[in-house]
Parts: sequence; C-alpha cells; structure tokens
Amino acid sequence: MVWRAWCTLALALLLPLALAQDADPREEAKRQKELLLKTAGILPTELVVEQGRELFGRKGPSGKTMAECDFGLGKGVLEGAAARLPRYFLDTNRVEDLDSRILTCMTRVQGFKPEQIRRSEVVAVAFYIASKSTGQRIQVRLLFPQERELYALGEKLFYARTGARDVGCATCHVTYVGRRAGVLPYADVLGKDQSWTHWPAYRYSNDQTWTMQDRIRACYGNIAHPPPDLYSLPILALEVFLAYRNNGAVVEEWPAFVR
Repeated sequence: MVWRAWCTLALALLLPLALAQDADPREEAKRQKELLLKTAGILPTELVVEQGRELFGRKGPSGKTMAECDFGLGKGVLEGAAARLPRYFLDTNRVEDLDSRILTCMTRVQGFKPEQIRRSEVVAVAFYIASKSTGQRIQVRLLFPQERELYALGEKLFYARTGARDVGCATCHVTYVGRRAGVLPYADVLGKDQSWTHWPAYRYSNDQTWTMQDRIRACYGNIAHPPPDLYSLPILALEVFLAYRNNGAVVEEWPAFVR
C-alpha cells in the first residue's frame, strides 16, 4: 500500500526525535505532526480517512453502499454518530461500538461474508466515520438494560487484578497515574486526561492505525494478559465503561495523531 510505504519512510526520519524521554507527549505529538506536514505535505490520518471514504461508498454484493447503514442517527447520517457510540441497536439486539457496527453494516446490509472483510478496511471506515465527529462532545447513555449490564461488566473488568503480575487496567490508569512507563506517563483515562477522545488514532511511534479496540487489546498484552478477541464482549464492556466515564469530553480531532 502506497501510504504505508510513505509512512514508513517518514517514521524512519522522525522516530529518533519522537522517543525523546523528557518531552510532553501531547506537545511532542503536535511537533511531530507539524514536522511531518512540512516534510510530506500530508498526514497518514488523511490518507486513511480518504481510504475509508472510498470504502464507505463502495457497493457490496447486495448492491448497497454503507450509506444504507444506520450508525445510530439514521441511515447515512454520520455527523456526531461516532461520539454517541457504543450504544444499543434494536436491529441487532445488542450493544455495538463503531468497529462492530461497521462489521454489521458490511455483513447484514452490504452482503459481505465475514471472511471477506479485512480488519484494515474496518479501521479505515472507522477513521472516516470518526472524522465526522471532530468537535463533538462524547454522549454515551445507559438507557437500555443491555447498556447498563455492559457498563457494570466493564467497570468490573477495569478494576480487576489478575494474572501472574496481579495487575489490571486500574493499576496503570488509576493507581500509578503520572508515573512513567518507558517514554510515556500512565494516563488518567477516567479523569482529566479523557483519553477516550484519543482513539481512533495514528501512532507515529510505530506507524500503526488503531481504534479503541486495538488500544484495549494492546493494553492487555502490556500487562501479560491474553488479549480479548476483536469485537468481543470484554472489549465492548470496557468501551461502554470508558466512554460513559468520558461523557462531555470534546473530540478535538478524530482520527487523532498520537505517540
């Protein structure tokens, strides 16, 4: 893929600066973003959003595009939709986040078989849809029993301490907030940091495009836990919990550009 090769080249030029130990993560991200724009004239996030736009308008085996899909605000309505996810959907009788709703759209509406859907395509569409919520506030509600049940499960998973290291999400993101892990301090994901608004994002330090599902799976790997499967209940539960706790946070930029 052209954009991947381009980003890899840019990464090779910027990585030594990106790993500065004492730099503030947000300020360093801004600096790297500006430098990349000066060097290449475009950001990888823009390329992925454009790819997502093309996929959104692509017809599936059913002859329909994603404009026939409802992401929570009506068919084809994308403005602010991602900022209101996860949520319960009547048509599937389950709670879905952005990634799983895209999967539902591609299978139920567009007619793709699950094995035909590539993860990279789901991420690209997520980047595109999320870009329509920049400047919006997170608005996740717990109106349905299914949403409340997942919130309770997500809270339990967040504070659980298990495994050989006896650690969990809260160990890093509550107990040790502000302490450094490698080059980054642990973020306060339930308070002032409001890191729900950081994802989906392009990570310039390792040239990867991640949604919140990827971020959660990576966190599990960091604490030596087997990562939950993509689109699985544990991931959705944690997303409901984190999103609800970040209600009111303004999405400064989706997709984000982070370390």
